[in-house]
Amino acid sequence: MSENNNRKMFDNLVSRTKIYLIIILILFILISIIKPQLIIPSIILYVAILCYTYFANNKRKSEISEQLQDLILTVDSAAKSSLINSPIPLVILETNGNIVWKSAKFVNEFAEVDINNYLDDLIVDVKDEIEKSENPKRKSVTRQLEIGKKIYTVQGEFAKSKKYDRRKNAEYMIILYFMDETEKYKLEKENEDQKICVGIIMIDNYEEVTQRVDAEQKTQLMAQVERIIYDWVNQTNGILVKSDRDTYVYIFEQKNLEKIKEDKFAILDEIKEIVRKDKIQLTLSIAISNEGETEKDVYKSASAAMDVILGRGGDQAVIRQDGKYIFFGGKVEEIEKRTKVKARIVAHALEELISENDKIMIMGHTNPDTDAMGSALGLYRMAVGLGKSPKIVTNINTPSIKNFFESIQSQYKDVFINKETAISQIDSETLLIVVDTHKRSYVEEPELLTKTNKIVVIDHHRRSEDFIDNSILTFQEVYASSASELVTEIIQYTQKDIELTEIEAEALYVGIMTDTKNFTFKTGVRTFEAAAYLRRCGVDIIKVKKWFQSDLESYNKISEIVRNAELIRESIGISTYNIKEKDTSLICAKAADELLTIGNITASFVLGTMEDGKICISGRSIGDINVQLILEKLGGGGHITLAGAQLENKTLEEAKSELIEKINEYFEEKE
Repeated sequence: MSENNNRKMFDNLVSRTKIYLIIILILFILISIIKPQLIIPSIILYVAILCYTYFANNKRKSEISEQLQDLILTVDSAAKSSLINSPIPLVILETNGNIVWKSAKFVNEFAEVDINNYLDDLIVDVKDEIEKSENPKRKSVTRQLEIGKKIYTVQGEFAKSKKYDRRKNAEYMIILYFMDETEKYKLEKENEDQKICVGIIMIDNYEEVTQRVDAEQKTQLMAQVERIIYDWVNQTNGILVKSDRDTYVYIFEQKNLEKIKEDKFAILDEIKEIVRKDKIQLTLSIAISNEGETEKDVYKSASAAMDVILGRGGDQAVIRQDGKYIFFGGKVEEIEKRTKVKARIVAHALEELISENDKIMIMGHTNPDTDAMGSALGLYRMAVGLGKSPKIVTNINTPSIKNFFESIQSQYKDVFINKETAISQIDSETLLIVVDTHKRSYVEEPELLTKTNKIVVIDHHRRSEDFIDNSILTFQEVYASSASELVTEIIQYTQKDIELTEIEAEALYVGIMTDTKNFTFKTGVRTFEAAAYLRRCGVDIIKVKKWFQSDLESYNKISEIVRNAELIRESIGISTYNIKEKDTSLICAKAADELLTIGNITASFVLGTMEDGKICISGRSIGDINVQLILEKLGGGGHITLAGAQLENKTLEEAKSELIEKINEYFEEKE
């Protein structure tokens, strides 16, 4: 019995204490050998140490028992036994990292893993919870951890210690349950991977190409195109269904979505390698989505994404995922694909809308240019011709149109209204026509978009994510040179004859000239047709030329910006304008245009600080480099050859560094 009691007492001592007692015993033996007269005192002292250790250990166990009772509330002996023999790994530790107790299952589960690092992180999380809690007497915390090849949900219960030791900083004790949910997450991932993704593949210029070849060549050409598409689809074990002459529906499992992203839609370049003898390229537009509760919803989401791609000019791909658009491609100039039928349909629809509404407002973008003002004046004349009294919402003090306003202000004094007046006058029955932009955040006054649902959008820019999605009529043709060109076409196709005044015809003409850089960039057959129509309306070319003239001071500023430009990647000019003023955006735009006149420069970027502290960036290109894709990375947009962006809370140098970083990203993606 005595032997059992001794073993029991020794087993009650924690392993660390045993080591200390052995060391003390050895020291006492050595002392007794050196000085035999100390044998009896050593024995008495060692027995005293044993007794103290025994009673101190029992007291500690009693405290731990109380803590367990705090953590698991009042449970019977069977429940306590279940806790100790729990099939779930569990451990009890203090907030100073000291492990008080761990179950046999915990020891076996993490025998080959350094669990201490994970426990340290969990203790940090628990301390954060304690600090956040107003009354942390007893609270729980849940975390998900990947330990080794398994995924655990860790449930932690913590309670305040009965006896707080400040030196050990162990005010709280924690019990952690490790629930293995690897199989659950594996099944969830398998289920997620098996979800259906829907893609729509469209041949952009099908009609144009097939009209120029005979029946035999057409068959051979389409067979070649379809072979490339089918080969690409087979890489993901997808299903391809031809829904129209130029459209295919592509269905595949979501597990292949990452593979498609990594491939970066190489099919876009592969298709472009098919070049007709007359140098016409075939291009594809691809839209993929995984969003939607049902397969029908996913298809609708893919269709909406396709609208975005076509609004950006085609020859691109987009993935709609997690509420965001991820774009690929779009690195070459758009191929003109427009029909006069659509312009005629839009003209008739807009004519009907104007006739049905008594209150009409026309609004362009912030810091309006001559294209925004020209198209606004053209629509103003159309509405007046239909017996209405429209208003144009704009800031007449914008530097870029100073000369323009000075020449027309006497004739249109009551036509232009500011933002405040517009907000006070607009109501749900007002027809709001937005020109030269489709972005909610870029219109002259975004609040006006929330005051009415009768919105019309007329724009020529590539569609961005921030588009106005609740318009009742949208005429967005990225193949057009300018909004002024689109408005000119609309005026020509209205059922009622609209007679433009000389100043309005000149405003539309200068709008086209501005966006084409004097009919140099993005100029198609329809552009010259619109210009010819306006010329017949009485455009005075000399007056238009005067609107483009700069004063000597502005010209000197532009020259200085060009002089200070630096070259990166051998053909991209970058410069900055360090003076903060209201004309900054205009000067930067003109300087970017001027940089393109220098040999070997294929793209230019000019940065400047505007009056409100924002950094504006003007990007220009001759077509080899897509400045739109680069500036989209900075929250901007525009066209391949002309784009802009504005950055907040950045210095000029920070903005320049970020721009260079995005330019490098663009080239890395292209490669």
